[in-house]
Amino acid sequence: MIIEQEQKFKEVLTKIEGKISEQSFFNMFLELYPDVWKKHKANYFKFNRSKQFGQTIPLANPEVSLRKEIRIWLRKQ
Repeated sequence: MIIEQEQKFKEVLTKIEGKISEQSFFNMFLELYPDVWKKHKANYFKFNRSKQFGQTIPLANPEVSLRKEIRIWLRKQ
């Protein structure tokens, strides 16, 4: 989960030049918010290490989850 996601996504949207796509949005997000991305990945791997043997992980890969959030947000716009 990304704190203040709506605000960050709006900022990313204003910085994109040309056609807006999921890939361009994702790349710009990584460029503008590298610390947020690192924290997002760290939380995933921290949770992954804490799971007990044999249990499934309910979290998606960090890249997949961010792309899904971007896709959902862009559809709402």
